[in-house]
Amino acid sequence: QVQLVESGGGLVQAGGSLRLSCAASGSIFTFNAMGWYRQAPGKQRELVATITMIGSTNDGSTNYADSVKGRFTISRDNAKNTVFLQMSSLKPEDTAVYYCGLGRDLGGRVGFAYWGRGTQVTVSS
Repeated sequence: QVQLVESGGGLVQAGGSLRLSCAASGSIFTFNAMGWYRQAPGKQRELVATITMIGSTNDGSTNYADSVKGRFTISRDNAKNTVFLQMSSLKPEDTAVYYCGLGRDLGGRVGFAYWGRGTQVTVSS
């Protein structure tokens, strides 16, 4: 079994910052990438950022949605099987439930296999 546990969501004013964390545990040795999706009410799910991890041929490679480039930073701790999402200059439109995912590097994109339960991020104007 695989478990993904997210933390760090909350309420913040526009312009503020939050840091999300996601720890993976269980039978995760076949996976080598993680990332974050978000979904706001009434909107489609959006891939926010991905990062490859140990076991990938390109460990540490990142990708971002255009909507968050320059404001969000994804990072990982391979030893702790943990991924982080540092969110800065937050805007009300960043309000959403953020989901952590675990998957495999498919060379330019990540094929996700497992998801966490999500953490709410609310940005007030």
